[in-house]
Amino acid sequence: MARLFGVERGAIARENASVQAAGAKLPAPNPWPIVAITCIGSAMGQFDASVVQLALPDLAVVFQTRETMASWVALAYVLAFSAALPVFGRLCEMFGRKRLYLAGILVFALASALCATATTLGELIFFRVLQGIGGASLGANSIVILTRASGKELRARAMGYFSAAQAVGVSLGPIVGGLLLGAFGWQSIFWVTVPLGIIGALLGWIILPDDTERDPRPFDWQGALMLGPALACLVLVLNHIADWGIASLPTISFTIGGIALLVLFVWRERRTPSPLLDLHIFSSQPFSLGVIAVLLSYALLYGMFYLMSYAAIRGLHESPERAGLRLSAVPIALGIAAPFAGALVKRHGTSTLALFGMVLAAIALLTLSLVALESTPSRAIGMVALAVFGAGLGFFMAPNNSATMGAAPPALSGEAGALINLARMLGVSLGIASCASMLHWRVTVITAATDPNELFFGDPILGAVETSFALLLVLAMIAAIATWLRRRLAPES
Repeated sequence: MARLFGVERGAIARENASVQAAGAKLPAPNPWPIVAITCIGSAMGQFDASVVQLALPDLAVVFQTRETMASWVALAYVLAFSAALPVFGRLCEMFGRKRLYLAGILVFALASALCATATTLGELIFFRVLQGIGGASLGANSIVILTRASGKELRARAMGYFSAAQAVGVSLGPIVGGLLLGAFGWQSIFWVTVPLGIIGALLGWIILPDDTERDPRPFDWQGALMLGPALACLVLVLNHIADWGIASLPTISFTIGGIALLVLFVWRERRTPSPLLDLHIFSSQPFSLGVIAVLLSYALLYGMFYLMSYAAIRGLHESPERAGLRLSAVPIALGIAAPFAGALVKRHGTSTLALFGMVLAAIALLTLSLVALESTPSRAIGMVALAVFGAGLGFFMAPNNSATMGAAPPALSGEAGALINLARMLGVSLGIASCASMLHWRVTVITAATDPNELFFGDPILGAVETSFALLLVLAMIAAIATWLRRRLAPES
């Protein structure tokens, strides 16, 4: 009997061993469907941001208001997104990333439908706030879900596809948006994202992995009540400083208020055992430098959109449709270059590719400032320069985002993903605000100039745009320096 049981126990042991061995050889789950889900949400958000900018003049006419009031349709989304993003970065650790990602995409789709049915400007702005909240839930989770699914080996390629999806969303905005506005009216630009959101939510429910870990620490409501308004104040200043003026009362008031709330937030977070944002993440200098580079790269992208919009429509007197096609050269080239850069990371390293990309962007900026807008024969050169600029950002963004996530402590990946998306949104505001102020100043200088030796003297708008490219060149140099310093601190990247 003992021998019989011994044989049985041996057989069971061998069977268990074979099962474990087979389990060890099982292939890892395919990460690319998960990456595709995050790309859908990313493309939706970028499409919405670019297409709404195109619709602002029509909205001002429809609701019989000033363009400055209509601009709140775009600003409301940015403010809500920026203020809510850190909050969702913490909530997703408490309640699960899949759950809040799906909730975010459904709220975004629902808010899009509500925007399409708005009958007053106030309603539209309110629904855009809801849309921004949904977008924040997407943004707080997307990068973390993507990086955890792809792992270290495939992270750079996944980031390349993610950046490409964002570029596709941005590039489709002016093209598809112009067609929709002309054929079906402003409501159609909101309806178009509703089916995408529903499809994304259904696929996400099926494909996204369930969360197994929860953070039991309580939520820091005091920190949230400080950080959200602080970010809203600073974003508001960045978006309106060109209209208000740097020394105006609103600019000074909101700036002081935002900085004061940030100081209180830091003081609070250093003392609470359950912080909304673990400030230890900034002890990683490579991560901090990477976040700065993320901010500057998006400032470059949207600063270029702003300047070239004025150059094409008011300087070259092109139609909005033709101007949109001209601008689409940037995101299309970015979308092609980003996945290619992600595939080359193993061979050349993230920092090398990022520096190469920023050199391309700088060469394009010099070309645009010197020859690309001067005469009709050089407009083809301008299109090539815009494509080179977009490709340069593609080579920069995907490797930089991957290296930045890799430099964050693994335990703080949630905070890292939220901060990268927050830096992206702040970069959008910084790029538009700084270029708007620079353009206004240069137009004033050129129109008042009497010296015939004044550089780029001629058409005020084109001359102002050409000299404003110097600001973007400075931002590109700072981003390159941050990348070089990160390379010195983390040679493995």
